[in-house]
Amino acid sequence: MRPVVEALFRSIPAGVGSRRKDLKLPVAELKKVLKKGVQWTLEQGYGSEQDRDHIEAHGCIPGADPQHMSDKALDRGRAQLGTLGSGNHFVEVGYVDEVFDPNAAAAMGLFKDQMTVLIHTGSRGLGHQVCDDYIKIMMRASRKYGIELADRQLCCAPMDSREGREYLSAMACAANFAFVNRQMITHWVRDAFEQVFQLGPRDLQLGLVYDVCHNMAKMETHEVDGKKKRLCVHRKGATRAFPPGHPEVPGRYQKVGQPVLIPGDMGRASYVLVGTEQGYGETFGSTCHGAGRLMSRRQAKKTAKGRDIAGELEDKGIIVRGASRSTLVEEIPEAYKDVNDVVDVVHGAGIAKKVVRLKPLGVIKG
Repeated sequence: MRPVVEALFRSIPAGVGSRRKDLKLPVAELKKVLKKGVQWTLEQGYGSEQDRDHIEAHGCIPGADPQHMSDKALDRGRAQLGTLGSGNHFVEVGYVDEVFDPNAAAAMGLFKDQMTVLIHTGSRGLGHQVCDDYIKIMMRASRKYGIELADRQLCCAPMDSREGREYLSAMACAANFAFVNRQMITHWVRDAFEQVFQLGPRDLQLGLVYDVCHNMAKMETHEVDGKKKRLCVHRKGATRAFPPGHPEVPGRYQKVGQPVLIPGDMGRASYVLVGTEQGYGETFGSTCHGAGRLMSRRQAKKTAKGRDIAGELEDKGIIVRGASRSTLVEEIPEAYKDVNDVVDVVHGAGIAKKVVRLKPLGVIKG
């Protein structure tokens, strides 16, 4: 496992402000990324049509227009495709520890003791800048449209206003950047595995199970008071969980439901679930996108003072590499709720159904 983790750490830049020296795009090319999403990666020879079939919205949110983004946002994104970033973003190598639903697991190509790779990252500095830019715009818009705010962070504008339409367009750009970013990291994960194991793609079979957004607002049709309505569904700290038979679920998963990915922490476990009809009706097809923190980063640092976090995890059989010691300290397992408890609640409430549990073997953190 150590050579695998070291190869991943070399291949995928991680940490605050991490950038790629080998892939700094001209602004004109970056704008193509933002409009086309994962189609751009296919045109560049990264990934496959099968990958695209297993990505939410086929890796491209419609309505993306880079003219609604600032020059600063574009500049921040130019060299960040294929980078992990910081905070709780990670690449985790693990294995299928337990299978709860053999039928759904088989549809996803998952089986007990199989090695897996879980990638968690998003739109990097580009998306962060879109957020910063539009908070200022929305603060002005809230006053302009006479919207009273309980909290300034809830600043907003009507969806059919100029500000609302432009924000949705910029957010779609950021989402498309995130799809491409994860697809590029997937490419370098495959490359790292090929180097370490000296095997080709056909033997490794590192296929994509699913790539799904989190922290997004999307236009969707749902039933409200017995009537179908077009809604803007906000999934902040949440991810999509569509049921079997939904037209946006890939053909391979039509009978079992959309794969749902819920990571835990680097010392315990992560889960793959599927969406349900009950969850679709009760939560607009949404569930949590992680275990959730118990401690602030400052509390975690205080709790971990003087400890060798990497050593503690290695004693449990988990090899960890972080961009800095500070990152590992902030991300100690006890800083998070126990994902097993969280997923039991999600499963018990019928929001999504457990398929497999993944145990970590090696992790790289930003």
